[in-house]
Amino acid sequence: MKNTLTIICSLCLFICCSQEKITTETSTDINSKNIFLADPTIFYNEGTYYLYGTTTGNSSLNGEGFQVYTSSDQKNWKGPVGAQAGLALKKGDAYGTQGFWAPQILKYNNLFYMIYTANENIAIATSNNPVGPFRNTSKEPLSASVKQIDPFVFIDDDGKKYLYHVRLTNGNRIFVAELNDDLLSIKLGTLTECIAAELQWENTQNVNWPVTEGPTVLKKGSLYYLIYSANDFRNLEYAVGYATSKSPLGPWKKSTTSPIISRNLIGENGPGHGDLFLDKDNQLQYVLHTHFSATSEAPRKAAVIEMNFVEKDQELQLQAKKESFQFLKTN
Repeated sequence: MKNTLTIICSLCLFICCSQEKITTETSTDINSKNIFLADPTIFYNEGTYYLYGTTTGNSSLNGEGFQVYTSSDQKNWKGPVGAQAGLALKKGDAYGTQGFWAPQILKYNNLFYMIYTANENIAIATSNNPVGPFRNTSKEPLSASVKQIDPFVFIDDDGKKYLYHVRLTNGNRIFVAELNDDLLSIKLGTLTECIAAELQWENTQNVNWPVTEGPTVLKKGSLYYLIYSANDFRNLEYAVGYATSKSPLGPWKKSTTSPIISRNLIGENGPGHGDLFLDKDNQLQYVLHTHFSATSEAPRKAAVIEMNFVEKDQELQLQAKKESFQFLKTN
């Protein structure tokens, strides 16, 4: 009887250990397929989606520039596939030596532009291909009297160009300035503050350096929508809201429905700092990052969620579709 019990117990222990091993290996396998990029952006061009962002975690490419991943369907991603060992822009071809954050890609005059942060300044590089190599030939940032990060260039219907960005002055505050046609300098006298963190959801920890950041802008009808993130990115309550204006220079009215993306909506900590894009079906989507897990902020994971305009209370409100949320993964 004793031998029988020993065999049964040993068998149970083997099964339990095997199940634990399978669970652990499956979890590791799933996590290994996640794309670990913070402050992500997706650029769609001629049937291909290009995903860029701040390298996060323990990657050997961390701090070396910007990785890029590609996909034809947003479900199966390949990469990093940048022209220089996975990097679309590599340190040495760019302004700055550290803090390569929050890139944006756009096509203008048959060139691809990468607007990015490095050394807490904003710079612009160009390339003939979305995978690079992008180069900043002058290796100089946009001139500014303060540190500035998180650039986003918006081109209006009339061709005027605007640089939305964050200036580090009594907190992370979002500003806008009109750009000259070369995209390399701002027009004098156009710098204007847009918004700062003043609402409860924007500063849940009541810190002395409140944060609004990660601006992205689109126009719908006669209104401009400024989507932004608030709170420190390490905060579980990092979240996304928006404001509207009748002019790209403001003044801006914050939506009473904000935050529109939060951990309460998607069940993941720290969602935010992303970018809007239209997919191949003309569906508006927002690419963003979340914390790694319920207990760890890093490395941050890239994800997407659908966005829609909904007529409510006699206005067009921007809403995120909870069921559409999904992490981005490699093949």
